[in-house]
Amino acid sequence: MDFRSFNLHEDVITGIESMGYNTPTPVQQQAIPLILEQKDIIACAQTGTGKTAAYLLPLIDRISHANFGFTSTLILVPTRELAKQIDEQVEGLGYFAPVSSIAIYGGSKGDEWEQQKRALTSGADIIIATPGRLMSHMALGYVKLDQLKYLVLDEADKMLDMGFMDDILKIVRALPAERQTLLFSATMPKKIRDLAQQILQQPAEINLAISKPAEGIDQRLYLTYDNQKLPLLEHLIRELEVQNMIIFTSRKSNVNQIVRSLRKMGFEAEGIMSDLTQEEREKALQGFKNRKYKILVATDILSRGIDIDSLSHVLNFDMPQDAEDYVHRVGRTARAASTGMAITFVNENDMYRVHKVERLIERELPKLPLPEGFGPAPVFDPTRRDFGRGGKGGGRTGGARQGGRQRAGAGGGRDRNRRRGPKPEGTAPHPDGNSRPVKAANPQHRAEQGAPRVEGQEGSQKPNRNRNKNRNRNRSKNKPGNANPQNSNPPVPQDNN
Repeated sequence: MDFRSFNLHEDVITGIESMGYNTPTPVQQQAIPLILEQKDIIACAQTGTGKTAAYLLPLIDRISHANFGFTSTLILVPTRELAKQIDEQVEGLGYFAPVSSIAIYGGSKGDEWEQQKRALTSGADIIIATPGRLMSHMALGYVKLDQLKYLVLDEADKMLDMGFMDDILKIVRALPAERQTLLFSATMPKKIRDLAQQILQQPAEINLAISKPAEGIDQRLYLTYDNQKLPLLEHLIRELEVQNMIIFTSRKSNVNQIVRSLRKMGFEAEGIMSDLTQEEREKALQGFKNRKYKILVATDILSRGIDIDSLSHVLNFDMPQDAEDYVHRVGRTARAASTGMAITFVNENDMYRVHKVERLIERELPKLPLPEGFGPAPVFDPTRRDFGRGGKGGGRTGGARQGGRQRAGAGGGRDRNRRRGPKPEGTAPHPDGNSRPVKAANPQHRAEQGAPRVEGQEGSQKPNRNRNKNRNRNRSKNKPGNANPQNSNPPVPQDNN
């Protein structure tokens, strides 16, 4: 089967061929005929399956030869990056067809808001938008969607995970009831089914099996306490032939801490997360693609919808919350029949998630021992849940020292103003392959002295010192001598990407 079998117009076929597409993927083979028949669709398909072209091709074919004269298509997406990527695909696939598009997303400068406003006012055939930003424009009254013909929800499960359900329903209520609706989701939980019942009419279902990680990915796990992660990361980057690497973490608060630590180790690194402006995120991503730096630290915002050519390594600094997210993360490497390595750090509180991943991908993941000198590792117990806080630490003693700035049982303490213990001098390979004198890693010694700690899935933060100092001044002088406010650490709230 080829794309001509769908009876698409010649200008669309020319665009397909110019993009280098030859054979339709399974989701394209199933979705394109149904969309051309004007049926609603609910499709379970992951990123990398060709799902974007599966709905863009028939829509471009319809729109470019209908001469609607108004906005006919709305594509809702969870992130700015995906909105930009789809807009670029519309431009490529529809290059030879008369079709226009505009990407609407937040996190941009004020002048970009005005550009979006002008484009929405003048009208475009296709609007690709994040729900929150589109709602902001709609509230001002110049967005005209009363004649919309096609509605697409791409990565619907991620939009719901990000809390966009209410915005999506408000947007849908502003659309004509007579329209074609296409819903694409990487997973199909009950909340997606419930949403589909509200916005789709007698949909055709496409259910592709969950994509397994490519055979070319060398997957490996290291069981590690939290305070062993940074020393182990440094060791692996120096030992492995890392051409470029994305490090994923589930917490925004970890991104900058990991970047700072990597730079102190002598590695070129940059971070990307949702708190950055669009310009900052684009600059960071482009710098990584151009090999300005070898390591990019990111939240799951980069785990879907972003392609990095020839990515040699992916490292999960923590185990992702969902098994599907693990597949998305490691799927950034070994794309297009290449090979790559995916490394995951698993602390004692995340072990039950390993079992979920193994069930999903239908294979056991190898658990590698820690390199010599790193001290004991947690014993693998997939029945353990994350009831505890942090980890008990590594090193010779298997635990962190108590008292002072270091927290007993956490294996860490403050990252800021923390000093490492002395390390023996040695020679280690530079990541670019050249040998140069560097300070050789001695993780066992570093764990004992208190290596800088980045929080895992669970962690603690230090109380406000000034607040405790003021409180102490007002207390009685008969306070017990062992009362130390620095030993009481409230939990860090979980960040959302």
